[in-house]
Amino acid sequence: MKKALVISGGGSKGAFAGGVVEHLMKDKQQKYDIFIGSSTGSLMVSHLALGMVDELKTIYTNVNQNTIFNNNPFVIRKVHGEKVISINHLNTLWNFIKGRKTFGESKNLLKLIKTSVSEKMYAKIKEEQKDVVVAVSNITSNEVEYKSINNCTYNDFCEWIWGSCNYVPFMSLLVKNGYQYADGGFGSLVPIREAIIRGAKEIDAIILETEVSQINRLQSKNPFSLLFDVFDFMLGRIESHNITIGKLCASHNNVKLNLYYTPTVLTTNSLVFDKKLMAKWWEDGYKYAKTKVDDDFMNEFRPNLK
Repeated sequence: MKKALVISGGGSKGAFAGGVVEHLMKDKQQKYDIFIGSSTGSLMVSHLALGMVDELKTIYTNVNQNTIFNNNPFVIRKVHGEKVISINHLNTLWNFIKGRKTFGESKNLLKLIKTSVSEKMYAKIKEEQKDVVVAVSNITSNEVEYKSINNCTYNDFCEWIWGSCNYVPFMSLLVKNGYQYADGGFGSLVPIREAIIRGAKEIDAIILETEVSQINRLQSKNPFSLLFDVFDFMLGRIESHNITIGKLCASHNNVKLNLYYTPTVLTTNSLVFDKKLMAKWWEDGYKYAKTKVDDDFMNEFRPNLK
């Protein structure tokens, strides 16, 4: 019986997913045949397919803005103790002068991917016949595509991971094979249905949002923050749709579906990469998974008392 791990998009909140997986894979010794990630989830699946949880934790708790961007379109400042994003006009103007199509450039992220996901790892995943899949949004053909490591060269797979993470127009646009690609979350934020199509009969899906909306956003201060809010609104609808379809498919195909949401709102700015916060979120994810798994176990086997 095939088992799948699905990790949603969520930028820096991927650190929380890492903590959840640490408990599932290291403490509970869960084994998976299929690993599917979208956006930040795509960065994680190669390491997890090889059980490299500690190595992944090192990456996710040591990144910052410079790790991701070679041209950062953001200015991050603190307002009442909270980090607020505004536009870096100089960097954005430079990108436009250079004829680029986005506000910022994330080529440093591609370097990080190629450094972190080695050719040796790529070969070992294929040797072990794990199905490692990333979702990308084909902006040109208006379709979601799923790229399996088993159908890609090493360089192609690294580029697909990068494309899946590129939250345009703030990050780079991947142009490949005559098509333009962007963040996988734009079309498939929580790819549960794809795991079922690939034969999974049990799925652990980590969703980097709360199950019920817990915030009302402050009014936008500028066009940049308004664009963020609109994107977040649309991604919230995509996430809800993905989960609803995933639940229906799971029910129809007799698939056991375990959902792991964040219990609280981690951040409203998931493109802010703060290693201290991400280290905290990793630990929060671990503690949450430990509590949830233990509670679910007790609820399942607790005798009915009358």
